[in-house]
Amino acid sequence: MQDNKTLFSMINNVLHTDAFYFATSYDLTHTLQRLANTSPEFQDLNLLERADPRFVWNGHLLRDFITQPELHQFVFPVIHGFITIEASSVNGKVFEWTIISRRSCFRAGARYYVRGIDSEGYAANFVETEQIVQYGGLKASFVQTRGSIPVFWSQRPNLKYKPKPQISKMANHLDGFQRHFDSQAVLYGRQVVLNLINQKGSEKPLEVIFDKMVTSLGNGMIKYIAFDFHKECSRMRWHRLQILLDMVTEMQDEFGYFLVDPDGNVLLSQEGIFRSNCMDCLDRTNVIQSLLARRSLQSQLQRMGVLHSCQKIEEQRDFEKTYKNAWADNADACAKQYAGTGALKTDFTRTGKRTVLGVVMDGWNSTIRYYKNNFSDGFKQDSIDLFLGNYSVDETDWVNPLHDIKDWKFFTLPVIMVVAFSMCIICLVMAGDTWTETLAYVLFWGTASVLTGGLILFNGPDFVDAPRLVQKEKLD
Repeated sequence: MQDNKTLFSMINNVLHTDAFYFATSYDLTHTLQRLANTSPEFQDLNLLERADPRFVWNGHLLRDFITQPELHQFVFPVIHGFITIEASSVNGKVFEWTIISRRSCFRAGARYYVRGIDSEGYAANFVETEQIVQYGGLKASFVQTRGSIPVFWSQRPNLKYKPKPQISKMANHLDGFQRHFDSQAVLYGRQVVLNLINQKGSEKPLEVIFDKMVTSLGNGMIKYIAFDFHKECSRMRWHRLQILLDMVTEMQDEFGYFLVDPDGNVLLSQEGIFRSNCMDCLDRTNVIQSLLARRSLQSQLQRMGVLHSCQKIEEQRDFEKTYKNAWADNADACAKQYAGTGALKTDFTRTGKRTVLGVVMDGWNSTIRYYKNNFSDGFKQDSIDLFLGNYSVDETDWVNPLHDIKDWKFFTLPVIMVVAFSMCIICLVMAGDTWTETLAYVLFWGTASVLTGGLILFNGPDFVDAPRLVQKEKLD
């Protein structure tokens, strides 16, 4: 009964996560362009039958319904991510503007427990984001994707603030890499990869192997652009993001966007896609995606006659505020689902500049992330794996994997450290008869607390909350 209670709490943990969406008359799992390129037979299918399985988060829960066609009318696919729909006005013309972010349920999970790709080529934290604008019967769409660096790597929590990424020495990176981009090419066409990670320090090996994989693949469908976001924008030099935008302007114009007229005739198609990533595919990634989406939106609104040819979105103050806040909300939603807190750098997305308050909030969110990543994400990962059917409960042969027997270090070392640190403070506050006596006590207890803290960090993996239901890849 206790095991059952724990498993139910895991399901509830996922169900109480924000940002699940469904619709009864619109296919949320497909972009406008994919829907326009389908056959009449596809259009006659119900929403469950034609849904893109990558984005159906309740697929496992519906497994018994799926086998019974007569029940399909009673169930709907549920996506996870972010949706906002805004009615906006520019030059007295009212249009509808939408952002839909669809998180993949393949290789889903928590920040440090799901990185890189799996053997099928599915990337961690893969999100398809579609920006839609509708005016006068015209509909336009611009699609971007984000996803973890598509090689076999991990970054397991170990109590350090930033665990060192580990790249597998045994895995066939090129095979997994090719599987990933083969599927992406089929779905989206040509790929421009925007890699925003640091090109020095612990992140550098990932940038090197990503570049190497693109070169080894020798596929003209993929263009790789490395942009060291932190280096280029350090010391509040956020205007330097224009460097990246200038680098991709010609490609973005070449890719274009999707446009359909009121009669359903396709006027334009999006011929390629930007795939952005940083380490988490959250904060830096969202900043760049919002800038690319704004540029596409300006072209769409001018084509529809909402904006004059000489006007820019940035000059439309009311809509610009709506636009920035919507993309910042998108960042927060994706970040909460993967990392446990709102996104970093959203002050830039919301206001167009970096602020002191924004830096302080980033520090606070980073602290919360550190706690959750180390002490609660194991339960979160298990909850997601159970919800998605990555782990199935066998009632006939139930061996509880949830019981985790900790050794003596887990209880003893923290107690010793707390006691030693407390005694050090007490010795400072309640000084002895002589300063030498006080110094001796402080040095003793201070040394004890530091040594114990060092032992805890050395044995860091034993103290974190690790997942237990599904054994994730252990990279050599």
